[in-house]
Amino acid sequence: MTHRHPILLLSSLSLVAVGALAGCRAQTSKDTPIFGIRNMFDQDKYDIQEESDFFLDRRTMRPAIEGTVAREKEIDIRVSMGRTEDNQAWVLAIPPEVVGRMGGMPATLKRGQERYGIYCTPCHDGAGYGNGIVKQRAVASGAAAFVPPTYHQDRIRHMPDGQLYATIANGKGNMPSYPQIAVDDRWAIVAYVRALQLSQEKVAPKEAPPAASGAASPGAPPGSAAPASSGAPHASGSAAPHASAAPSGSASTAPGHAGSAAAPPHHTAH
Repeated sequence: MTHRHPILLLSSLSLVAVGALAGCRAQTSKDTPIFGIRNMFDQDKYDIQEESDFFLDRRTMRPAIEGTVAREKEIDIRVSMGRTEDNQAWVLAIPPEVVGRMGGMPATLKRGQERYGIYCTPCHDGAGYGNGIVKQRAVASGAAAFVPPTYHQDRIRHMPDGQLYATIANGKGNMPSYPQIAVDDRWAIVAYVRALQLSQEKVAPKEAPPAASGAASPGAPPGSAAPASSGAPHASGSAAPHASAAPSGSASTAPGHAGSAAAPPHHTAH
């Protein structure tokens, strides 16, 4: 009888273990724990683009109620879209109210520099030449079509500020749109891009072509073939360097300017 006690004990423990394992189920229990407001714990949820049984049109993603405007939405199209009030052209400059509410142009440029460093530098590099790390990797992988343009070209230098803003907002070509950038921050980036263009223009001015032997001296006016040491007479009373290139006697034959040099066509008499 003494040998049966360990066997009975082991059998009892085995039954308890089997019973405990039998109580484990691979599903969520609806009975425990107890909640005072169960519908706040176990409520219906819809995924994006999922069909709904509640609305007649079966759409889960509901359109905005007609006539409503979100509190954060900018309703002035000059600011929100970079377009003139009649929506016929791009605004030429950053709207002054944007600069005002950002605390002035210095604060706008500082904010633009920060946002530019986050969103633009990877492709356009820190100076705006389009040589960022994304471009370098694209070229290295043979995808040169993804190379971004440089900001330091006449097309972008002369582009209206509103068009540059819209490029950030909507994207263009291989460049995606950036809806995650706030409206004022887009304008701040535009301001900083303009600052980059000005700074790089001063740093890298256009080089003058080398002077040929016997050509005019660097300070000579265009079209003047006489060297500085030739002792050629200069027009008496000439106020502008380019006036020396005018034919002899042209000043005396100009109507209404007897006895004086004719003013260039682009000058306005005051």
